[in-house]
Amino acid sequence: MTKPAPIPEKNWRSSSFSQSNGGECVEIADGIPHTVPVRDSKTPEGPHLTFPRPTFDAFVHAVRQGGFGPS
Repeated sequence: MTKPAPIPEKNWRSSSFSQSNGGECVEIADGIPHTVPVRDSKTPEGPHLTFPRPTFDAFVHAVRQGGFGPS
């Protein structure tokens, strides 16, 4: 197995809902074909997860529809 190429720092962004006080947040990387890399903003040098674009888009849609609210 080969190690994937590093993702340039300029590609990573935080959610517009994130606060700039160093809170708990995830970041996603733009510009990666067919996948959405996700990492913990507190440890940007750490590992990241990658999701197929359609899967990530379905997740975002479900969140926006309230699919992951409190029970």
